[in-house]
Formats: sequence, C-alpha cells, structure tokens
Amino acid sequence: MAVEIDHPVPSFQAQATSNQVISPESLAGKQAVLYFYPKDNTPGCTTQGQGFRDQHQAFLAANTLVFGISRDSLKTHENFRAKQGFPFELISDKDEQLCQLFDVIKLKKLYGKEYLGVDRSTFLIDRNGVLRQEWRGVKVPGHVEAVLKAAQALNEA
Repeated sequence: MAVEIDHPVPSFQAQATSNQVISPESLAGKQAVLYFYPKDNTPGCTTQGQGFRDQHQAFLAANTLVFGISRDSLKTHENFRAKQGFPFELISDKDEQLCQLFDVIKLKKLYGKEYLGVDRSTFLIDRNGVLRQEWRGVKVPGHVEAVLKAAQALNEA
C-alpha cells in the first residue's frame, strides 16, 4: 500500500544514523520532511543535503524534523553526514521498504541504459502522521525553500 495525500502514513520502522529507529510513532507531535535521494556523495544529492542543512534551524523553528533517505548503508550515511555536517539523520533503506511505501523507485535512463533508481522526491507529514504534501521528480535548485515554506504554513495552520 503506497502513501496518499491527506491519509495517515502507514506504519514502518527504519534504521537511521546515530543508532536511531524512525517510525511514524517516533515522530508523533512533530512535522517531518522525508526526502528521498539517489546516492550519497554525488553532486546533486550533496547540494540538496546542504540546502536542508543550511535551513535546518528554520525547519526546527517550524516544528519540523528533516530526514534524508537513500538505499545507501548506515556506514556510508554516517560518513556522508559527518563530511557534510548534516544536523539531521539519514535513513538507510537498503531493502527498499520505504522506497516502495512512498513509490519512489522509477525506471531511469543513463547513457542509453535503463535501470531502476530512486526518483528524487520529498514528503511533508503533519504532526498527526498524515501526509500533507509531496514533491516528485524534484529538481534541486529552489526545492528546499519550497519545502520550508510549506512546512512553515502547515505549522501555522
């Protein structure tokens, strides 16, 4: 069952950096941004993460936690997080449980070859665990600002 706007996010458990386990229950009372990205230490993913890093205090002021999600291992995530100084946790989705739940695995093309990869996507969940907004096929420039604006508006609602 995939997520739907204005419906509660189905229960899941996911391993994150700092030995954390993330679930909808662990997020109760806080808004959350879950952003899916293809791979640690790549130019677009680094730029996107830096955008969330640079706006982290504004997200916290909007009662919103940020989590980056990719299929990389926790070890790779820990290194990427330390190298970039990310103040938020990264979730490892090696088994693609969250990728399937949020329907972000898409057929992509690179140099004429087709493969299944993560479609850069972001999801905004309210303090009651309900999916309120989604961005799919994200282009990095200006995206973090759009998500922040939506999180601030939702926090004030």
